[in-house]
Amino acid sequence: MEDAEFADRAVYLPTADALVLADLHAGKDATSSVELPLGERRDLTTRFEALLDRFSPSEAVLAGDVLHAFDRLPDGVSETVADLRTLADEAGAELIAVEGNHDSMLAELTDCPDEHRLADDTLICHGHAEPEGTAPRYVVGHDHPAIEIEGKRRPCYLWGAGTYRGSDVLVLPAFTRLASGTVVNGMRGSDFQTPLVASSDPFRPIVRDEEADETYRFPSLGKFREML
Repeated sequence: MEDAEFADRAVYLPTADALVLADLHAGKDATSSVELPLGERRDLTTRFEALLDRFSPSEAVLAGDVLHAFDRLPDGVSETVADLRTLADEAGAELIAVEGNHDSMLAELTDCPDEHRLADDTLICHGHAEPEGTAPRYVVGHDHPAIEIEGKRRPCYLWGAGTYRGSDVLVLPAFTRLASGTVVNGMRGSDFQTPLVASSDPFRPIVRDEEADETYRFPSLGKFREML
């Protein structure tokens, strides 16, 4: 995964000129008592715009669970999705929204394929089900991984080389900051919801320090647990 660039819970793949982020869960604030100080819509769109400015991708792929509610479109959700598309259009990027398990209403707002193949043959899917297509690399979301280091929980990426049917897997953290994340420190393969993680031991956590603009790549979880 040396070719990938990480920022703000998203990943940019230079070989495909694609930005990928997962689990926006738009409408989560409207269905809970928790709300970001800036408001969910502004937070999602402002950060998305910053990522587009940073990487100037030709494609921006939302890897599932774009929406939070299964059975309705809460106030503001349609506008949030429309704003994301407008921002991508203005940046010259094609916006692709892959369907996740929360996205039963997404087809009312945009086309939403089950998976999307990038120019470098990477396959993007949400990760809640076995992918239909084969690929040398899969990028998924779904599990909202986070890692606890020195008592502090941080969103993290999980990178596994050759871990799914001989192919590489990258699990993205949730893009929404309303998700606290699932701590992976003690998780085994059977604890993950995605079938693309059979064993957690070979997966390497990748953690961002956004203030310092630094990316930290740790040893595999099997080895890293001994250090935590």
